Amino acid sequence: MDRISIYKKALSLKPLTSEEGVFLYENSPLSELSYIANEIRKKYRNDQKVTWIIDRNVNITNVCISNCSFCNFHRKVKDQDIFTTTFEEYVEKIETMLKRGGNQLLLQGGMHPQYGIEFYEDLFSSLKERFPNVKLHALGPPEIHHIARKSRLSYHDTLVRLMKAGLDSLPGAGAEILSDRVRKALSPGKATAQQWLDVMRDAHKLNMVTSATMMFGHIETLEERVEHLLKLRQLQEERPEGSDGFTAFIPWTVYTEGTRLAEEHECKPITPSAYVRLIAMSRILLNNVPNIQASWLTVGKATAQACLHAGANDMGSIMIEENVVSSAGANYQMDAEGIQKAIIEAGFIPQLRNQAYDYVSLPKGVDSLI
Repeated sequence: MDRISIYKKALSLKPLTSEEGVFLYENSPLSELSYIANEIRKKYRNDQKVTWIIDRNVNITNVCISNCSFCNFHRKVKDQDIFTTTFEEYVEKIETMLKRGGNQLLLQGGMHPQYGIEFYEDLFSSLKERFPNVKLHALGPPEIHHIARKSRLSYHDTLVRLMKAGLDSLPGAGAEILSDRVRKALSPGKATAQQWLDVMRDAHKLNMVTSATMMFGHIETLEERVEHLLKLRQLQEERPEGSDGFTAFIPWTVYTEGTRLAEEHECKPITPSAYVRLIAMSRILLNNVPNIQASWLTVGKATAQACLHAGANDMGSIMIEENVVSSAGANYQMDAEGIQKAIIEAGFIPQLRNQAYDYVSLPKGVDSLI
């Protein structure tokens, strides 16, 4: 097995095998991987534009039965400091987001043992009635699995009802690593790898806008990282004609400050070069996913900028509010001006987008830096 022949295969957008992926991951210089990934990026986006979005992340509740060892945010139902966001709080948060130019609400967490399909239908329909133009990018496969099981519904019927109530798109949250060995150790109450994939398969059949993620840097092996990517690629290959499937892939590094995971396992911090390598490998292996996002929220501006030269073409959201990874030690922040500056400094053109990765114009009140 030699690198050059695998590079040629990758550049022609042919799917690499697991063995080829692991070989490149272990043996290729980062400079070569970055170059190949950047050439593949050009096949999807060759206009020097790097996309970004303005949205707000609001946690529906902090009550969650998942018991993830890496999460400091979740609480048990009998804990004293539990909350469920009220409608009045949603209104205040959405109005603040609208003033800052955003029109998408990212709604997540946790898997409350008492909340079934009716709770989410009421929430989504109420928000849409008050703010009909705000997009709801909400929940994730583990939450869909939880709601479906509690309400005794199929994934398909759960998604259909939530879409009717106002759900616009489905984040790829809760993927972590799509290996049941890892999931049993880290997230024993969460959907299995196959269940995560099955929810997304049904979402693609309904032509929902979806994304895929990876949280790495904990107990996973290199082979499991590669297999995670190949499982996403295979599911993307299965999407029905006319469905975009996954619009993007977003990998982020785990944060373990004060978590049970840090007590149970030694998790070495992911270095900037290791993150850039993962971005490049993602672009090379996910030959049928059009967009790769650099998670500045977990790796910082400088590393995210380097990723733009290693296959990534998106910088994600300015994240007006974020509570989960910040509770475990992530403290990076960026506003609309800052994210545009970061893109320009890296040699690219900032371009606002929506969740479907369509280019959109900057709203009133948000200045363009180009």
